Amino acid sequence: MTLRIALVGGPMYDHLYSFFNEHDVEVIVHADHPTLNRKVAEMLADGERIDLLSTHSKYAPSQASWLQPLDSLVDKPAVDELAPLAVDLCRYRQQLFTIPRLIDVRIMWLRSDRVALAPTTWDEVINSPVKFGFPGKESGLFGTFYEIVVGAGGRIFDDEERPCFISDESIQAIETLIALAQKTDSDLPNWHYDQVDAALLNGTTDASGAWPGAWGSIRSSKFEQVLQPHRYPSGAKRWVSYAGCHAWGIPTTCGDIDGATDLLHRLMSAEVHGLDASGGNMCANVEALSQVSPVNDIDQQRLAITRETINEAMITYPSHVRFPEVEDAGWVLINETLRGLRSPQDAIQTLQMVAEQFFAADSN
Repeated sequence: MTLRIALVGGPMYDHLYSFFNEHDVEVIVHADHPTLNRKVAEMLADGERIDLLSTHSKYAPSQASWLQPLDSLVDKPAVDELAPLAVDLCRYRQQLFTIPRLIDVRIMWLRSDRVALAPTTWDEVINSPVKFGFPGKESGLFGTFYEIVVGAGGRIFDDEERPCFISDESIQAIETLIALAQKTDSDLPNWHYDQVDAALLNGTTDASGAWPGAWGSIRSSKFEQVLQPHRYPSGAKRWVSYAGCHAWGIPTTCGDIDGATDLLHRLMSAEVHGLDASGGNMCANVEALSQVSPVNDIDQQRLAITRETINEAMITYPSHVRFPEVEDAGWVLINETLRGLRSPQDAIQTLQMVAEQFFAADSN
């Protein structure tokens, strides 16, 4: 039976998909992550068959109702070959709903021919002439907001995982984003991750945060020799980089559980993870990642900084079924502040109200 699969698309992820040329699969969705999530949700709501899909650890709670629990399907020795931190991020209420493909954290890339001294904090970025690119919409914008809030010592969820957006740190985070956008590019509110990378590689920006998978594009760009990796900017209280795992899942509408499970086991192998790592990704298979050899000094620095970030600065969202709705509401509101349509104060107050409504509906 031909397996129907849905894949996240983009330069950071597509290099892996030559693997599927050797397998009987039909790619029914291949899109950036927000588009992928929306299309998959529509298809599964209609009961349409999907046998294997790309997803992300932060979405597992909201997707749990239509994902197959995997503990009884996948071989434990194969799971044990994956980084425990990545596997834990793919669990929800002690059940394994997805299998990690890679660990994503951002580091900063900077044009050394334009910037003599790399900024190390958000305040330094703002007070320098550096044009810093970041996603102006979707999950990337909300994630950057989250990083700046936490770096300043703030929170967006309390110890009971209730929303607590109203704070000086939240308002200041949006003010920081506005200040960065105003000196970068007027089109920034339309940028997603791929556009951020493109702006760095075409000279529109001087610096930006990038996922590990951007290394392939950086290495092949005309600015390879002047793009230097650095730690992501820190806040006044903490150095953080929001993170998670791209992952694989088997939906409840799967028409061939055995075939999907066999394909998933192949995707878990060191060989396939090594292929993923060849494009710059920090694959979840421990053996495959340990075999990665830097191609030059810049790559060696990149790998060292990325590993340091995973070990010391990685932050993740709480596991909550309604989180994607809060994220969607949040980025739309923050995007409106970048466009001058709403004040930071109004955005935060509205986000708090909307988040409380989502969480109250879930508790009922």
